[in-house]
Amino acid sequence: MKRKVIPVVCSLIVLGLLFASASVAYAQQGAAGKSFTVATISSTVPSNGDINPYGVFPISRSVGQLKKGNILVSNFNNSGNLQGTGTTLVQISPEGNFSLFAQIDPTTLPGPCPGGVGLTTALVVLRSGWVIVGSLPTTDGMADTAQAGCLIVLDSNGNVVETVTDTQISGPWDMTVFDKSGQEGNHDSEAALFVTNVLNGTVAGGGMSVNEGTVLRIDLSVRPSSPPVVQSITVIGSEFSERSDPMALVIGPTGVALSKNNKVLYVADSLNNRIAAIADPLTRQSSAGTGSTLSSGGALNDPLGMTLAVNGNILTANGNDGNLVETTPKGVQISTTVLDPTGAGVLFDLTDVPGRGVYFVDDGDNTLKLLH
Repeated sequence: MKRKVIPVVCSLIVLGLLFASASVAYAQQGAAGKSFTVATISSTVPSNGDINPYGVFPISRSVGQLKKGNILVSNFNNSGNLQGTGTTLVQISPEGNFSLFAQIDPTTLPGPCPGGVGLTTALVVLRSGWVIVGSLPTTDGMADTAQAGCLIVLDSNGNVVETVTDTQISGPWDMTVFDKSGQEGNHDSEAALFVTNVLNGTVAGGGMSVNEGTVLRIDLSVRPSSPPVVQSITVIGSEFSERSDPMALVIGPTGVALSKNNKVLYVADSLNNRIAAIADPLTRQSSAGTGSTLSSGGALNDPLGMTLAVNGNILTANGNDGNLVETTPKGVQISTTVLDPTGAGVLFDLTDVPGRGVYFVDDGDNTLKLLH
């Protein structure tokens, strides 16, 4: 596929965050004569025509069909552009090599998943090779048919091996992970998923905002040879605003990212246009409510996708324009970068890969792109 390159102007801080070894001096030196570009890496559309790429996750180890350094992407819409009906995960290399990792048949799932399959931004790849993706399904692409869904677990060859359902899992929308699995010599290990949920009372609200969105910690026991086992589910965040939307299907708490010291979970509180902070996410046994406000307003404009930059800052992708916003752990917004000048409705998930840059999906043209 022919690559399209768009010049992008970035701040000194953005230049530093794109490289793991970057320092303030490096950022200043580079900014004197270097600009950044957005390059199209690959289409995200598989042979069945699924579109609207949502989830993005870097693969850290080669296991089965998963190749280290590649990016896994989930698709939310089918070929008819119906939201909540996408069933595919695709794998893309840094060079743009594209392959189908999985096409999930909702009629042959090994366990319950209320409503079927509509793959969301909730996507992680454990170091041990297990892939976990959220499903928020609809029957016709409309919010009034949305159902609770589930988390779907696949092995490293793209085979669905189990589903994770619970009354507290309702519209899993985005997810991050604290992962101890796959470490050398560590055969019995643990992982903790942090999952935002956006369907608690949303459909019944009929387009009105309800304050029932949640953030769950799902603690897992992980072995390489058998699917992860849920040990506990804890609500660590609650009462987030959420509502159905004719264009976006649903709007509510979306992106999540753990701080570098794992002591804070950042949450993109989309409807309230802020970044929330939940303290002690790995250990707390009760809800922090909507957390404290780390940053709000300013360049934030419906923050959706979220990732932690290699320098510890928070990167969010705006839903109401085509911008990436960088915020420090102290809540200071220090830069805004145009990822797609066409504006609203094109950005969702993103990830910062050391030494390469920020990968993100562009829903406007169904591609994976790289800011570098």
